[in-house]
Amino acid sequence: MPASAAKPRAKPFLALAQAFRDGNDSPSLLLERCLADIDALEAGLEVFTAIDRPGAMKAADASSKRWREGKPLSAIDGMPMGVKDVIETRDMPTQMGSPLFAGHNTHYDSASVRALREAGAVIVGKTVTTEFAATEPGPTRNPWDTTRTPGGSSSGSAAGTAAGFFCAALGTQVVGSILRPASYCGVFGMKPTIGAINRGGSMDHMSQSAQGVLAATMADGWAVLRAIADRAGGDAGSPGLFGPQSMPAAKPPKALAFIETPGWGETGDAAKAAFEGAMKRLRDAGVAIKTRRDTPAIEAAEIALQRAMILTRKINAWESRWPLNTFSDRDATKLSKTMRDRLVEAEAMTLEEYRGHIAEREKVREVYAKLAAVAEGIVTLSAPAEAPVGIAATGNPIYVVPGSLLGVPALSLPVLACNNLPLGLQVLGFQHKDGELIATAAAIEGIVGAGSAVRA
Repeated sequence: MPASAAKPRAKPFLALAQAFRDGNDSPSLLLERCLADIDALEAGLEVFTAIDRPGAMKAADASSKRWREGKPLSAIDGMPMGVKDVIETRDMPTQMGSPLFAGHNTHYDSASVRALREAGAVIVGKTVTTEFAATEPGPTRNPWDTTRTPGGSSSGSAAGTAAGFFCAALGTQVVGSILRPASYCGVFGMKPTIGAINRGGSMDHMSQSAQGVLAATMADGWAVLRAIADRAGGDAGSPGLFGPQSMPAAKPPKALAFIETPGWGETGDAAKAAFEGAMKRLRDAGVAIKTRRDTPAIEAAEIALQRAMILTRKINAWESRWPLNTFSDRDATKLSKTMRDRLVEAEAMTLEEYRGHIAEREKVREVYAKLAAVAEGIVTLSAPAEAPVGIAATGNPIYVVPGSLLGVPALSLPVLACNNLPLGLQVLGFQHKDGELIATAAAIEGIVGAGSAVRA
């Protein structure tokens, strides 16, 4: 592991919770360990925008009592969690990575945070995000190597999970904001089907936006998503998250489709070698890996996804027109140049042009949906390389933008390494088949190698 001010020490909650009932551990003791790591490492990582120690300690004490009495509220009762700072919390500001909203607090919980509290989760603090969960980065550093970015926009959520400041955290994704930081920080990350998790009370309104999770393990991440969906459902009009209450059992796929996307041409030799090694292990285990060279439906999907980045940026620009116009009216000097340029682009776009963009997106989604007849899932990398040096940018999202454009569930498994740093293996599924994706990914993780592929 490169020299770093921090040693990654992710804390898998469900494994630890097995000791809660017999008194060998408790949510209060777990929180104490998290807070100790925060005290030791936060100054070098800058994960948080706010920490609620008294509130977290009170919630952990209440959870400890419930576990002693054998009455936990849910599988995640007592889980220390971070909340990305674009998602409302009643007891801490939601500043959205922008000086326009310094100290801003509406004093109410978002739907997902309310659901987490009802499930007994312990909200430790708010985590750093890029400006309005978009491009302009915050100060957070990667726990594996503090000279490198943790990715964005869910930068604090990924870095804090990797460092063991909490067991899991809420993130959001409209381009690559969950899966890319999960890849760079060596943790599990999942973006569910669009609309599967209620976004009420979040600066997360775009048509490709999704709330999701970053977690120490896949089982922890699934437990968080289920706890939210069971109590808050999905977006209005959405049927919510599909899948069993507990993490589905691993189901080895008969076939997986490898989609290169434009990312393959930007990928270095070390990352390609890591991916190809994973594909060999899957083939050796009896999984057919299909490509565009032998399957017309995959070739059609590759072609359809060539404009994924361009199309996503145009759609996001139009959908940012409001509230950026009102933010600009308030004080344009407190918006980044990126946001001001996006507003100019949006105001130059017509409604007819936007309609054309979303019509094109629908056609791409129709082409992709046909892959369900070809394979149980789609595999590719989560990023073209390990986390790049520097924190002035959040890295290349080219591999993860297709999943956002498609609106399908997608996840990043921390099973690869590139130059002795984490690299995620991305697995995509099909709309409303989130539980099936987890079952497939669990089998892939077991074959390729469970847990982080990088060791201190």
